[in-house]
Amino acid sequence: METPVTFIIFKRPQTTEKVFDAIRQAKPTKLFVIADGPRTDREGEAEKCEATRAIIERVDWNCEVIKNYSDINLGCAKRVSSGLDWVFNNVEETIILEDDCIPHPTFFRFSEEMLEKYRDDTRISTISAQNLQFGRKRTNYSYYFSRYTLCWGWASWRRAWQHYDLTLKLWQEVQAENLLHDILIDPKAVSYWRRIFQSVYNNPTATIWDYQWTFACWIQGSLSIIPNVNLISNVGVGPDSTHFTSSQGFSFINMSMQAMEFPLKHPPYIVRNVEADNFTQKTVYKATTLNIFKEEVKKRLNYSTIKK
Repeated sequence: METPVTFIIFKRPQTTEKVFDAIRQAKPTKLFVIADGPRTDREGEAEKCEATRAIIERVDWNCEVIKNYSDINLGCAKRVSSGLDWVFNNVEETIILEDDCIPHPTFFRFSEEMLEKYRDDTRISTISAQNLQFGRKRTNYSYYFSRYTLCWGWASWRRAWQHYDLTLKLWQEVQAENLLHDILIDPKAVSYWRRIFQSVYNNPTATIWDYQWTFACWIQGSLSIIPNVNLISNVGVGPDSTHFTSSQGFSFINMSMQAMEFPLKHPPYIVRNVEADNFTQKTVYKATTLNIFKEEVKKRLNYSTIKK
């Protein structure tokens, strides 16, 4: 496979190995690896990071491996965003996988074909592996268009990533002009995302990195490509995960996958699927925010108890 693959890793050798095996099957000729450093206050984390990085040394196919490893812990937001800045400074496009998201083998071909077809079409910013419609078929084509940048397995171009801004410098102007209403229409969705973006703006490095990516794509008026079948499964939820220690309340964890059929059937138009997006907003994002809040509270309480 000629398309470069970017692999984001940290401290989980068990899940990293599973994703690595999927990458090995695809045999990309170029592999970028982004790794964060261990946190000094977490016992045993340095050893876990070392064991995770050792998996990358097992590349046994014709592949140029290019590493960007941090000696210190930058945190999810800074490490992923700075790592992807580095990748897109080196290549025009890439497929991106994190260490807990196992792709279906057909995801690589699907991404490669989509990257080529929409390479110069600035209406499209992201190609996703995720389908969160839970079996509901939204189109008779191989994929549909969405405003949501689903990032558990995705692909994109330098031309799109150049708009990413970790600190959301444009948020105050977007807020003052009430542009979220123009983007989302639904007042409940506007209220939901306003709270998220304001929180990110207040403390951009305390969050995960992908809210800023959603913001960047929305203010450019771009769309995502969503496959008509789910091509990714997140297996990383557990006691050793950074954000979610339990899958309770998350129906999109450990989702089953289905093969993409080829040749692809391309839609003859580029129009957002409103029905699918409304479903995603109502069923996925409300649950996500509520559970993130609960998980963060639980972690802070547990950590305070340990410190005492």
